[in-house]
Amino acid sequence: MDEHALFLRQAVWTRTLRAYCFGRFARGGAQRVLEVGCGTGAALTDFPWPAVVHGLDVRPDVLRQARRHVSAACLICGDALALPYAAATFDVVFCHYLLLWVRSPLAALLEMKRVARPGGYLLALAEPDYAHRLDRPFYLIPLGRWQRQALRRKGANPDLGAQLPTLFLQAGLQILETGCLQPPEQTMTISAGQEEWEVLERDLSGYIPAWLLQMMKSWHEYACRRGKRWLFVPTHFALGQVPQWYNGFGG
Repeated sequence: MDEHALFLRQAVWTRTLRAYCFGRFARGGAQRVLEVGCGTGAALTDFPWPAVVHGLDVRPDVLRQARRHVSAACLICGDALALPYAAATFDVVFCHYLLLWVRSPLAALLEMKRVARPGGYLLALAEPDYAHRLDRPFYLIPLGRWQRQALRRKGANPDLGAQLPTLFLQAGLQILETGCLQPPEQTMTISAGQEEWEVLERDLSGYIPAWLLQMMKSWHEYACRRGKRWLFVPTHFALGQVPQWYNGFGG
């Protein structure tokens, strides 16, 4: 699975939440929107109103793909910890599977808050909590533990999702809504199992022995064929608002 296909798959999981939140922003008259960590642009394609859409990512290679997929967006290469925008530039700033990869999630939220206008919105659409991942059948439970450890080795915080409300409060945001996404399906079809394994294989290759990875793949495929493969990774969201008195400086 290439990166754009993975990002599109993740965007499907948050489609309902995005429609709800973006509809709220549209009714509130939001005009300027920024996605921090936009990747290939998978979450920048379905705005229900004529907003001026901006996207930022630290990787030039994925931005080149994004320019093909969302040509109308204003895309720029930059760091989430030092956003190249003036204070109070945007009505809405959001991210999608980003904060677990940032070395200081709180610093990133403070930067997002800085570039949002007073009364503007910050939205973290999806951050996973692998500490509470559930796998069935029982013989596939080790996959979650290994994936969590492998993600930590790559520099991620795989448990960040459960920390979102605390981080939003520490950033001085008024929390409007928080919650946990419900996955589109928990019992995997064979095709969904193939997609999930591609992600697992990418994360676990080089972390566990190849023979063990192949054995787990066989068990995973067997469970999918029998309709017994079940997986749930709690994935959290948070919607916050910048205080009206905030001037873009300080915390």
